[in-house]
Amino acid sequence: MNINHITMMISQNWGAQEMISAGIEAKINRLESIVEQIGEAVLSTTETIERLAQRVDALSLQVESQGKQVQQQGYQIFALCDAVQSLAETQKDSLQEISQLTKTVDKIVFLLQSADEET
Repeated sequence: MNINHITMMISQNWGAQEMISAGIEAKINRLESIVEQIGEAVLSTTETIERLAQRVDALSLQVESQGKQVQQQGYQIFALCDAVQSLAETQKDSLQEISQLTKTVDKIVFLLQSADEET
């Protein structure tokens, strides 16, 4: 082997190494780009999840509040039903008393008419 041949082989090796280095550098750049895109996607997803969590919390509070309102309305309906039942019982008692009073008045009228007929 002569010097020119050795020099040519070395220069070819250096060229191959530069090509390999350039290929590796391109792959590293591509990987960096992919990692950056993944990071951006993760951040975006995290922000979206945080916003959704806030909305779910707000809806949860709203549902809880509405549940309390429905429960309160249930208590009010129960109290109203109880009051209506009491009113109905009172009316029934009043009707019985009016009926008894009507019978008594009828007897008094009958007695007065009988007394008038005797005189």
